[in-house]
Amino acid sequence: KLQLFICLIVAYTKSLWSNLTLNHRKTYEYKYEGEVKFGSGKPNRAESGVRIQCNIKISGESPQVFILQVSDVTFAELNGITGKSDFSQCPKLSQRIAAQLAKPFKFEHINGHVRQIQAAPDVTETTINIVRGMLSFFHATVKTSPTVYELEEVGIHGMCPNNYATEINKQTNNMNVTQVVDIDHCRIKAAMQNGMAFAVLDKETKQRGESMISTVQYLYTIQPTEEGGMVKSAYALEQQHFSPFNVKGGSFRMEAKKEMVLIRVSEGGKPANVGQLQNRGDIVHKLVNSNANIPLVMQDLAEPKAKAIRMIKQLAEDHKNQIKKETTEDTLKVYQLLRMLQDRDLDEMWVELARNNEHRRFFLDMVAEINDDRVLKFLHKRFISKDVSANEAVQTLLIAMNHLQPRAELVEKAKEIMNMEFIKSNPHLWTAAMFSFGSLVYKYCAYHSPCPQAAVQPLLNLANEGLRNHNETKMFIALRALGNAGHPGSIKTITNFLPGVAANPVDVSCRVQSAAMQALRLTARRDPYSVQEIALKVFLQKNCAPETNMMAIMVMFNTKPSAALVSTLTAHLEREKDIHLASFAYSYLENIARSKTPDNHNLSIYCSLAMKSLAAKFGRLSYNSRSFRMDMFDDDLLMGTSASFNMLGGPTSVLPTEIISQQKYFAIGRIMKLMEVQSDFSFSDFQAIYNVLKNWESLPNDKPIISAYSRLSGQEFFFVNIQKDLLEYIKAVSPSAPKGTPVWAAIEQLQKGLSWHWTKPLLNIEARLLQATTLGLPVEIAKYYQTVTGITINAKAAINPPQAQHLGDLINADISLESEGVVGFTKDFWIFHGINTELFQCGSEMKSKAPVELPMKLSAKINVGKRVLELDIPACKNEFELISFSSNLYAVSRNIGDPESPKRTPMIPDEFNSQQPTPNNWWRKANMCAKSSMYGVGVCVDYDIRRQYFNNEYPLYSIMGFTHAAIRVVPGIHSKFRAPYAQMTFMSCFFTHMRHMRLLLLNVFFTHITNKKACVRNKSCDKLNDYHEERRFDILITFSTNFLEMFFVLMDFIHSRMERYIPGMALLYGFNQTSESNANQEVSASIVCASSDSIDVTIKLPKYTVFRQAVPLPFSSTSFCVENTERNEQA
Repeated sequence: KLQLFICLIVAYTKSLWSNLTLNHRKTYEYKYEGEVKFGSGKPNRAESGVRIQCNIKISGESPQVFILQVSDVTFAELNGITGKSDFSQCPKLSQRIAAQLAKPFKFEHINGHVRQIQAAPDVTETTINIVRGMLSFFHATVKTSPTVYELEEVGIHGMCPNNYATEINKQTNNMNVTQVVDIDHCRIKAAMQNGMAFAVLDKETKQRGESMISTVQYLYTIQPTEEGGMVKSAYALEQQHFSPFNVKGGSFRMEAKKEMVLIRVSEGGKPANVGQLQNRGDIVHKLVNSNANIPLVMQDLAEPKAKAIRMIKQLAEDHKNQIKKETTEDTLKVYQLLRMLQDRDLDEMWVELARNNEHRRFFLDMVAEINDDRVLKFLHKRFISKDVSANEAVQTLLIAMNHLQPRAELVEKAKEIMNMEFIKSNPHLWTAAMFSFGSLVYKYCAYHSPCPQAAVQPLLNLANEGLRNHNETKMFIALRALGNAGHPGSIKTITNFLPGVAANPVDVSCRVQSAAMQALRLTARRDPYSVQEIALKVFLQKNCAPETNMMAIMVMFNTKPSAALVSTLTAHLEREKDIHLASFAYSYLENIARSKTPDNHNLSIYCSLAMKSLAAKFGRLSYNSRSFRMDMFDDDLLMGTSASFNMLGGPTSVLPTEIISQQKYFAIGRIMKLMEVQSDFSFSDFQAIYNVLKNWESLPNDKPIISAYSRLSGQEFFFVNIQKDLLEYIKAVSPSAPKGTPVWAAIEQLQKGLSWHWTKPLLNIEARLLQATTLGLPVEIAKYYQTVTGITINAKAAINPPQAQHLGDLINADISLESEGVVGFTKDFWIFHGINTELFQCGSEMKSKAPVELPMKLSAKINVGKRVLELDIPACKNEFELISFSSNLYAVSRNIGDPESPKRTPMIPDEFNSQQPTPNNWWRKANMCAKSSMYGVGVCVDYDIRRQYFNNEYPLYSIMGFTHAAIRVVPGIHSKFRAPYAQMTFMSCFFTHMRHMRLLLLNVFFTHITNKKACVRNKSCDKLNDYHEERRFDILITFSTNFLEMFFVLMDFIHSRMERYIPGMALLYGFNQTSESNANQEVSASIVCASSDSIDVTIKLPKYTVFRQAVPLPFSSTSFCVENTERNEQA
């Protein structure tokens, strides 16, 4: 009975399953076709795509091992207008792909699933992935019962949820199977992401909308056989919708489909001789190392070293005098070539390029983008041989470390760089190395969880060493670097620097305490509960500096605390006696309560409740310790921004001792921290400032007077201390300073003639997301942003009489200066959505360019003793483009068979701009100029904007189409304008356009300041006010045209245009208007508190007055009104 029962179970189980099967005694022949298209899915729009067609033969080697042979391969590409263009054959690329696919492939097929795939060693991974796309039709779990079921199984997209539905065709007895793969929720996904580690994922933002949605559906017709089920035909459709905004407002679309039809089945047949094959993995798409496959570039990669050298030299020549906007995009080609090189190639390039300053600088800036161990090896050699300067090393190391791939072996290699004597020999280089290593650890941990503590151990060791030896510099640098790393394993070490939290009493400065608290800012996301506990303990510590308590509040809210924790904080604030701390905390909570960004959605509710409890006690506080914040978020754009400004100080502080500004940008479900700036001051009031200036000689050498820090993407990359040595340098700028000092050296160089040129290419953003498609081709979404900046200055000074021996002699000397130059940069930005392989590319590509150019030329004559300054700025002789912006969206196709002839069709065709536009077409074009006969210069504004509007494409259509806008400066009717002698207070920083000219003028005028200071210190003056006497100078200015003139002309033009729109705009915003005439050339406004949350506004213009009552405020004005009322009563 037991045996019978087991047999029945086995029979029943077999009836539930009808696996896809292959008979190893038979040969199967199929026709296969796969194609992918990219576009908008709208008529009369451009699209691009590729198509692969071939025949497939499968024969058996054993019951579970089969041979795949591919023949009759053709490759075609599509680029043109939907419905008007078709696929065209690419013979060269067809031959190249066919040569790879002609080699035999071996695979295991067990229970309807493809297991191990084998191929010859020289077959590329791209070819293997195409084969995976073919074999995925033989990879499915088929059941006869139940007819609807769900499974999580491995497929070409990874380990993903699958939904099946089966149906028996009663006429043919075939089974129709529908399989839907949920590739948006794969547990293990065949995907690769680079360049977004510093952009934090935000779940709340993603709840407002998605920027990408993908679906995959398979349809099988399965014919029953004795072995199980044979695939008679199969079809797959994958769609991906992508938008830089919310996909519900229109999207770019990928449509990938493939089809396989059985041609014949034959008996027997001897399998092909496949030779020696290697295991190449299973059915899951394998993403190749795509660093060299930049999606915007396709070029012949033969002899990459020679080509890279030639292009670097050409770029240096192109941008030698000013930025040549037409060739800035060639930097991407150089990056691609450099990523193809070996270690020895880089060394050979260095030998050839290092001799020329222009070539050397370009090479060092661009080699940093190789982003793997090759660049670290290259820098290691340079640092050992010491053939780069500390300044060159800082710039190259910062970029290289921050752009490295996040791999364990690169973290270890970076540790070796940090310990080099060359790095330790220069404090600025050492600091840059520590900060950038912390950034590398953060990026590594973003992709590897849990992150090993060994990665951050060098920084922990440095912090502990500094604490042990009471070395404040080491403590401070280590803590700032640990803040960059954001490693949860560093929490224990960081707490050793925080009073009330450390196991032992802490004896460190307020500056170090603040750095320790800030070091937890990024860890707050990775281990929020530990950071919350620490931040609350520090906040409750009364022996902490108030600035540290305030910093604890900021860090605590980075963790997005719960309602309970906010309530706990509120309860303690109600008993807080330090009104500076209370003022800061209340304003911080008030800002969060008003926040509109998704990440603060719940937190704003908690803070709103807290405000109700605290308003009565703290609502009127307005001290210098405060927080300010503005933010916005748009659900349609799925974008937003926030800016905050925090001033921290203590009870004895008249001035804030710390100022922190932060900016964030919200997009595509992520939060990107933009620029953050922080300044720390060692003085807290004006008396302290005076004491510092008066007694600077007695200041300690290692104590900073002012410290400034900068962060980009949340990562600190720059900090500077203003210490005693700077004041000592200023002391050298005294009337008695003789020749031979650095100041005199600069002056003598300026007399001989100064020519200075600086150019810097920088790849600011390289963010890439690659995913598998059902075809086995990788779809990529990429964003690239680069800048090429250039400055050229030529200057020469003459001093009469030339016999000056001391700086004081320059006071009565006639100084003339001739200078000319140009400052400019070009920014290039791309978004790519398409297929990207080393063989071909196709997709949608948005390309934007924004060049800026500011030429300058002036002559100056100066005599300080006679109080005369004469400027002569020549007239504008040639037209030039001051600033412009151009952008368009294209359907692009590139292939290695013909890399120099890419196809690029505007997404919105040019013919739509005819004189008979359709209702959905919009075209605006204008050219406006304003010229001044007085200034002899004109300014022109041009724009050309073309769009197609559809209601279901808002806001996507805002970037779909051609855009060009520019401001040009043109010669006008020249008329020389001479200003009369004017009385103007001359500031030492009046001219800031060139370094040596600033230094020269500073030297001259600092002489007077030094004399006056000496007068005060020696008490030889009658009155202290003499120290503050204003020095006035007669200034003769000869104007023809310069940038200031351009500015004034442009402002006049804009004013004349905008003045007409003021009444209408005022009405739009609820203002009333009267025809009351007011003073000419004057605009005045009055603002009066109407209530605790509104104001009355009156604006008087020359020809009319606009006013509005009870204008609502975004914040409560109670304290403002009360304070003003009290002042008025006292008055």
